[in-house]
Amino acid sequence: MRIEELVIEGFKSYPVRTQITGWDPSFNAITGLNGSGKSNILDAICFVLGITNMAQMRAQNQQDLIYKRGQAGVTKASVTIVFDNSDREKSPVGLENYKQITVTRQIALPSISKYLLNGHKSTQQTVQNLFQSVQLNINNPNFLIMQGRITKVLNMRPQEILGMVEEAAGTRMFEERKDKAKKTMDKKDKRVQELSSILAEEISPKLEKFRAEKRQFLEWQKERAELERIGRTLRAWEWADARRKLETVGEDIRAKEAEKETANKQRKKLSKDCKAAEKMWEESTRNVKRNGRRAES
Repeated sequence: MRIEELVIEGFKSYPVRTQITGWDPSFNAITGLNGSGKSNILDAICFVLGITNMAQMRAQNQQDLIYKRGQAGVTKASVTIVFDNSDREKSPVGLENYKQITVTRQIALPSISKYLLNGHKSTQQTVQNLFQSVQLNINNPNFLIMQGRITKVLNMRPQEILGMVEEAAGTRMFEERKDKAKKTMDKKDKRVQELSSILAEEISPKLEKFRAEKRQFLEWQKERAELERIGRTLRAWEWADARRKLETVGEDIRAKEAEKETANKQRKKLSKDCKAAEKMWEESTRNVKRNGRRAES
C-alpha cells in the first residue's frame, strides 16, 4: 500500500477542498515557505491513520483541528487518503480484491467523529487493525520522528532499539494483543473462579435442595395417583356391590309380592269359604228352629 491521493477539507489551514496527487512510490518531500501549511499535510496523514496523541499534531483537542476552530463558518474537518492496493501480496486481510483503498476520517462540532472505509462507515479499531495488518502502527512512539529526536534515536539503548525494530516490523502489535489477551483471560479466569465459588457455596446446595424437593414431589404425585386409583377401584366395587344388592332386593320384593298375591288369593278363598259356612250355619239354624216349632205343635 502506498498513498496515491490526499484530499483535505476544513482541516487546520485548509478551509476548502484541497486535493494532492502525484505521489512518488519511493520518496516524497513537502517543501514550501514558513506558514504555507507543510506540517498540516503531515498532520492530516497522521489524522487519517488514527493517531491518538494530539500533541504530535500540535493540537490540544479535536476542535483545534478544524479550520479556525469552527469560528469561520467551517464546522467540519475531513481528510481522505486513497491508497494503491495493486500489490495483492501486501494487501490488508479481506481487501485483496480492491485495486484502491479509501480511508476517510471526519470530525464535526460539537464532538462528532467517524471513519469511512471505501465509503462505508467503520470503527476506529477496524481502521487501526487494517493499518497494523500491513505493519503500520501510527501510535508507535517512533512512527513520527520530529526535529530534535534524531540524536535521541541514535543514542537509544539496545532494548529501546529492539522495541523500535519490533514496532517497524509489525511484531510489537502482536505482543500487545497477546498481553491484552492474557489480561482478558486473567479477568475471565477470576470471574470464572468467582462464579465457581458462588456455584459451589450457594447454587449447588440450593440445587440439591430443589432436587430433593423434586424427588419428594414426584413421590407424592406417585402416591396421590395410587390413592386416586385405589379410590376409583373402591368406588367401582361399591357401585357393583350396591348394584348386586339392588338386584337381590328386587328379587326379594318380587318374591314377596308373589307371596302376597298367593296370600291374597288364599284369603279371598277362605273368606268365600267362611261366608259359605256362615250361610250354611244360618240355614241349619233356621231349619232347627223350624223343626222345633213343628214338634211343639
